Amino acid sequence: MEENKQELRVIDINDIIKKLWAGKILYFKVLPVVFVLACIFILGFPRTYSTSIRLAPEMGGSSMGGTLGSLASSFGIDLESMQTSDAITPLLYPDLIDDNGFIGGIFKIHVTSKDGSIDTDYYDYLLKNQKSIIWLKPYNWVKNQIKKLKNRGQDSGNGEFNPYSMTRLEDEIAIRARSNIKIDFDKKTAVINIEVEDQDALICKTIGDSVMNHLQRFITDYRTSKARNDYEYYSALTDQARKEYEAAVAEYSKMADANSRVALKSVQMKLEAYENDIDIKLNAYTTVNAQMVAAKAKIQERTPAFTVIKGASVPVKPSKPKRMVFVALMLILGFCFTSLYILSEK
Repeated sequence: MEENKQELRVIDINDIIKKLWAGKILYFKVLPVVFVLACIFILGFPRTYSTSIRLAPEMGGSSMGGTLGSLASSFGIDLESMQTSDAITPLLYPDLIDDNGFIGGIFKIHVTSKDGSIDTDYYDYLLKNQKSIIWLKPYNWVKNQIKKLKNRGQDSGNGEFNPYSMTRLEDEIAIRARSNIKIDFDKKTAVINIEVEDQDALICKTIGDSVMNHLQRFITDYRTSKARNDYEYYSALTDQARKEYEAAVAEYSKMADANSRVALKSVQMKLEAYENDIDIKLNAYTTVNAQMVAAKAKIQERTPAFTVIKGASVPVKPSKPKRMVFVALMLILGFCFTSLYILSEK
């Protein structure tokens, strides 16, 4: 019985192969057509480039060890890197891309294409120099004309860009920019990953570097905001205390010079009062000056250090679309459907 089953299986396979071979002419007709159509279709998609950056920020907070730290590390989470007294933790850094102020700062970045044909800011580049899918150009043209009619007289603005009061067009450009930029925080390694995608290799690197610098400035400004406010406060107090001290010294000098030869008790008491006032103002000046110096040192202490593990580079090859993969996949599908068609015929 087993031998008969094996013979049946061999006969079935042989029949399938013979039937497919008999229909080989259909393959020669279908597969070249599939190849040409797949090439034409995929060539209509603009090529995009991508670059990535890995950034390790310094984070505040005391070390957390013990059983809880060991347990967390077994799940791939570093509690020491996660613990911070800041309201904005590293876990929230990826959400910064949703802030219009953050994305609006990237609009002003000057970009130049690799071939030098584009030399403008990132906003105008996204607005006027984006290639679209060839097959969708008629649809996009009609869509843009309809938008112009709808937005006529609504997006004029006052000539000044306000990230928190965007026009419809500016909001669309912001959405397009966000789709090109991804920020992610690795909980296990405490590393910020930045990925940028663009239609030009050099612009891709430029935006990657700019997003990294923009993120560093944002984190630094946030971490040092209180210390900078304290420094400005104590700096103003120091200036005021110095002026009061200098004014008291000037008054004392004026009084002493005018009564240098007078030995009246009342004059001596006034001079002693001036001296006491000078001492008080000197002590006040010294105190607030020391607080100002401490606040200035606090700014440096709160300024985080960043380590660039992997910097942005000009991509050599486009990342999308995978043309060869797409054409190969279409050929495989064409071969499979053709085979099913041949086998389905009686």
